[in-house]
Amino acid sequence: MAGSQRKAVWIFIVTAVSLCSTNFAAQVSTSTSTPKMPTIIEQARADEMSLNRTYTVNISPIRIARMEKFYNDQLAMLAAMDFNQLSEDDRVDYLLLKNHATSRLHRLSVEKKQIEEMQPLLPFAPTIENLVDELRLKQRPDGEKTAATLTEMVKQIAATQKQLDPKSHEGLSSSEEKPIPTIDRIVANRAALTVEELDEALADWFKENDGYDPQFTWWVAQPYKDTHKSLEDYVSFIKEKLVGIPADDKTTVVGDPVGREALMNDLADNMIPYTPEELIAIAQTEYDWCMREMLKASHEMGYGDDWHAAVEKVKQMHVAPGEQPELIRKLVVEGSDFVKKNDLVTVPPLADETWNMIMMTPQRQLVNPFFTGGNEISVSYPTDTMTFEQREMSMRGNNIPFARATAFHEMIPGHFLQFYMSARYHPYRRIFSTPFWGEGNAFWWEMLFWDKGFDKTPEEKVGALVWRMHRSARIIFTMNFHLGKWTPEQCVKYLEQNVGFDSENDIAEVRRSFDGSVGPLYQSAYLLGALQFRALHKELVDSKKMTDRQFHDAILHENEMPIEMLRADLERQALTRDFKTSWKFYGEHPTHP
Repeated sequence: MAGSQRKAVWIFIVTAVSLCSTNFAAQVSTSTSTPKMPTIIEQARADEMSLNRTYTVNISPIRIARMEKFYNDQLAMLAAMDFNQLSEDDRVDYLLLKNHATSRLHRLSVEKKQIEEMQPLLPFAPTIENLVDELRLKQRPDGEKTAATLTEMVKQIAATQKQLDPKSHEGLSSSEEKPIPTIDRIVANRAALTVEELDEALADWFKENDGYDPQFTWWVAQPYKDTHKSLEDYVSFIKEKLVGIPADDKTTVVGDPVGREALMNDLADNMIPYTPEELIAIAQTEYDWCMREMLKASHEMGYGDDWHAAVEKVKQMHVAPGEQPELIRKLVVEGSDFVKKNDLVTVPPLADETWNMIMMTPQRQLVNPFFTGGNEISVSYPTDTMTFEQREMSMRGNNIPFARATAFHEMIPGHFLQFYMSARYHPYRRIFSTPFWGEGNAFWWEMLFWDKGFDKTPEEKVGALVWRMHRSARIIFTMNFHLGKWTPEQCVKYLEQNVGFDSENDIAEVRRSFDGSVGPLYQSAYLLGALQFRALHKELVDSKKMTDRQFHDAILHENEMPIEMLRADLERQALTRDFKTSWKFYGEHPTHP
């Protein structure tokens, strides 16, 4: 190439690069400024985690007051911001953080009421709270004084137990007898769980000092042992005498209904604009659809209207012990292949490569009789330590049609893909975790798989329908329980009659719902969240505004949040700082005959 030609080319390249740089600079200058809210949320999440690590005694007034201040400070900070000057994305995050702080204050309000109800059973709790708080403040304990404090607490526990035990009042004259406090069985059960938590907190406190401080160990070791035993004995007393659960009882479920006001606050915090009664009606409508489909499948299987017999047949379709892991592997791969074949969502090759499987312990199967998912799938199946009846029930409950209907719910495109994407897109939003998004999205996939023809044989349809009936039943029995209308025993009976699980699996389901491991709306969130996703799918996909893949990718990329906020985000709705839930995703005032 001649020198003049090379020069001309070089001038062209320099000019082009210069123009590109100028255009890029212009784009940057006219684009929205760097988002403010992600950094604020990341800091809030880190602060919240720090406080939770520091204030570890849940019932401590010091913890309650500190967390109330933290969330009120967040609301004050947000109130001082100019909402109208925020970008659209920042407005979404602003409202999410505001809702998060408000919901946590509602939760603390419920906790304070519950703590107050337990006070007559826990007069010694401040002693443990103060000892743990001294550790938080890095104060060296006085061994002799601390030993005296623990010794006195043992006497206080004994006196409280004596006052609460009807037997200790036998033979006393009316002038000698003190009135026995009236203790509600539910409050007593909550207190027993709280005493166990206090005992654990005291054990952690003791370990931090034992052996490192000679005068502490010399004085405190024996009083601590006495205190630990006293707390254990007190828990047994509460459970057996006040709650009415013998030590060897593995089936009784007590629960702790929160009441209608708390339910309404929780629903508002999750942006569900329906009353508990309307949700029961919605669930019954969905259940009735399931029953119509169940009867069709039952007839195809030759059982007519006896759908329980069809479910019983399906339960017998299980693999032998030792073969369940391979079955689950095949089912997970099948679910991933199905969404890729139908172009429903993006599945990165690394996601297919990195999911894992573990086997669930027998103890955990008492609460989770079916497999669970997340970063890994935890497979529930019998072990050699179970009784014959437990082994049979575990295999029947984890039969092939049941497992096929939910393996993808737990992994791909369900929980595993959620976790995978949440770690990569808007990860700061994980603080807004809600089962309406997590469980609702996973259950929405079950609905969509049904609509796409994933379930072909009547046995496969029965397996899928049992789970859909189950999710409707969850709303009906949990709402009635928390409204104070049903007992746990009535909940178990309802499941037995209307879903078709085996009895121990029904008990495990009710126990999980009410043992405090999940919130009062958690079990309702599966169906309600899925119904929200179904309504949003109609608005965005059925209208041709988005493809299935674009829709589901957008859900995962925006990360967790109440689904009405996701709707506002995806549809770019105009937002105000006082945004309130209003999306009637199931129509106005749902009722059921």
